[in-house]
Amino acid sequence: MKNSFWGLILIGSVIISLQACKKDNTANKPNTATLEQVYADSTYELAGISVTPSGRFFVSYPYWLDKHGNSVVEIGGDKKPHPFPDATWNSFQQGQDGNQKFVSVQALYADDQNNLWILDPANIGFGNVYLTANKLVQVDLGTNTVKRIIRFPANVAGSTSFLNDVRVDNTNQVAYISNTTGGGIVVVDLNTGNSRWVMGGITSTTSDPAYHFNMNGKELATSQGVFKGNTDGIELSPDKAWVYYKCLTDNHLYRVSTAALRNFSNSESDVEATIQKVGDFVATDGMIFDKAGNLYLGDIENARIVKISPDKTVTTLVQDKDKLSWPDSYSISPDGYLYISCSQIQQLPFFNNNQNITQYPYRVFRLKLNN
Repeated sequence: MKNSFWGLILIGSVIISLQACKKDNTANKPNTATLEQVYADSTYELAGISVTPSGRFFVSYPYWLDKHGNSVVEIGGDKKPHPFPDATWNSFQQGQDGNQKFVSVQALYADDQNNLWILDPANIGFGNVYLTANKLVQVDLGTNTVKRIIRFPANVAGSTSFLNDVRVDNTNQVAYISNTTGGGIVVVDLNTGNSRWVMGGITSTTSDPAYHFNMNGKELATSQGVFKGNTDGIELSPDKAWVYYKCLTDNHLYRVSTAALRNFSNSESDVEATIQKVGDFVATDGMIFDKAGNLYLGDIENARIVKISPDKTVTTLVQDKDKLSWPDSYSISPDGYLYISCSQIQQLPFFNNNQNITQYPYRVFRLKLNN
């Protein structure tokens, strides 16, 4: 299969100056938290996770490898996966339409209004979007039924786009979605369903070409060359004033004003004028804030979870090279646990001469936060 995702990622040519942040002096200290396995799958690769405010637990399965089953499951009290919201939405087969079924689900986000938002970029095997089937699906958790399907025009998320992560602000009725191929953020007006793509291809949304992202003892690469992943993880600040974002394969963290993003009359330059560099920390996939304003990231290269406090102090919570194999997505449960999915992306055939060197099973862990 032609791997258009890797080939189309843009590489920036401008490197901005480094901004000082507090040094992490905890990397070599003993672990301060314990990883507890809460779910495992010995067959299918998982990625997204979400724990709702009521404690329900969901997992997503992107269609990256030839073998694929359900796209979204709820892990019940029996610790087993149950297709969500039903079997029909999880019954997609290649050749079908894909617009009323999940194709390749990337991210999950449980909001504060009892909805689960399901981001389906529809990129089978990291290829082009499957038959314009990329979408954002809103599921009512009170009835477990699909409430809304938001689709995107070609100039917002066309055939080469890879929509990656999503956050929803119900107060202002807007959703924010990262676009990893072109870089930047897709902003969705939830009142109208209209959307636009901003900040594409600028320095802060394009992976730093000078940063060497190393996995398995070497810089991560495909047969097409060194891999560079643009805008990936995003997160809303607790006060909903900022979207924090970063590229996958460097350690630079930025934020941009939500007021500027959600005002569709603002020009690109108006939006970009509000961008601030937060600092240089770790190469992470996802990220998540707690209510106190601490930001949690996974240091993919060093298999650890770090906490960045509001004063930018970095603390290592746990480090485990065996368990934290590509920490991917995050969710904080109502009882104060940080949930972490480990997708082992570096073990995929794309990066290993077409050999799948996954160490089964794929796992989800949690650790207790002591804030």
